[in-house]
Amino acid sequence: FKNGQPVDGFMGALPESQVKAFIASLAGDTGPSPAEELVAMGREAYEAGDLSRAAQAFAQAVQEEPGNPAAVGGLARCYIDAGDLDRARQTLSLVRPDGRNDPDFAAAEAALSLAEKAGDLGDIEELRAKLDANPKDHQARFDLAMALNARGDKEGAVDELLIIVEYDRNWNDQAARKQLVELFDAYGPKHEATLSGRRRLSSILFS
Repeated sequence: FKNGQPVDGFMGALPESQVKAFIASLAGDTGPSPAEELVAMGREAYEAGDLSRAAQAFAQAVQEEPGNPAAVGGLARCYIDAGDLDRARQTLSLVRPDGRNDPDFAAAEAALSLAEKAGDLGDIEELRAKLDANPKDHQARFDLAMALNARGDKEGAVDELLIIVEYDRNWNDQAARKQLVELFDAYGPKHEATLSGRRRLSSILFS
């Protein structure tokens, strides 16, 4: 009922998303909120490589809606890419437990975990030299993948881990396959490195 008149209804149990949409339609507010618009601007800037503009948009979204997991996740990703892991960690702590399943927040958490692992991996050229001497040095290749990822070379990181899976998928308790899954979580489901990597991983595992 709205203004004393029946306006719409539903029967049976509905998913939470449909219930929220139903309530929003009654309120006459079906457009994005200011925070959602700012998050969209932040994502666009981030994907374009403009970290400064992305961080500004995400920060404004957090001010508009404190604890918004998508905004917090986006801002944390900007700090991670800028190498400020402490600020990223502090930013992620702003989200309540019930928002931690948000895909943007989860991707930022995964990216932070990867960045923290990248500290003591060694020089990329030294790792490549090890592989030239022994292409089956899986630990060197694994470290190279992590170093490439830390440098922002997502496709290169995925390539190296897939080579390990091809050589020996059970190496180190399937460490390469598990790390690929973590990378895909960090990159997000729509990133080309995720889409291509998942296809290639499935092809290797089920060939």
